Amino acid sequence: LWVFAAKESIVFVLDPTRSHDVPEGHLGDDAEGILNVDRYSAYKAMAQVKAGNIVLSFCWALVRRDFLTVLTGWSELTDWAWSWLDAIGLLYQRNDERCAVLGDADQFSAADQLVRDQVEEMRQRYETELALPDLRLPQRKTLKSLREHWSGLTVFVEHPEVPMDNNKAERCHRGPVVARKNFYGSGALWSGRLAAMLFSLFQTMQIWQLDVGKWLTAYL
Repeated sequence: LWVFAAKESIVFVLDPTRSHDVPEGHLGDDAEGILNVDRYSAYKAMAQVKAGNIVLSFCWALVRRDFLTVLTGWSELTDWAWSWLDAIGLLYQRNDERCAVLGDADQFSAADQLVRDQVEEMRQRYETELALPDLRLPQRKTLKSLREHWSGLTVFVEHPEVPMDNNKAERCHRGPVVARKNFYGSGALWSGRLAAMLFSLFQTMQIWQLDVGKWLTAYL
């Protein structure tokens, strides 16, 4: 079950594959703009991305999870992992403060510089640490992923309107995922597509601040 969460609509698409063909087909050949995603390889394989028409903005929540994995799995690396988690937390904080003053040019300029300073400090740090010969394997793996996705992770710097993570889409998925055991009993494709259509309608109506119960009553 794919979800496409935009400012004014939520659309679920049921498909038997996890192929890049799904987002390609849904968005269309002429799609352009910024797509906020996780690091799943299918997004990188999209034709619109390869053509440069769609820019991928990667998720900082997943980067944070990488460091949490090190924190919980390698006790000797606790301090190192915590220091990175603190740096990510500070980046979120500074970006929130920047977004809060978008309408004030002077305040925004100062807040924007703090975001850029934090981003540059983190970039220099991962480059420095990756050059260390005694870096542990979990550290190197985490930092190499950070470097590989860095350009997508920093799209938000030039585009304050773009979230630092794709948590909105994750929250949209929560209802169908948590409740899916209640939906067992029908193997019909049409019923799955009906469910996806209703998820799309209901969550879009919530964005519009409409009463779903009243809407359903009126419709039925």
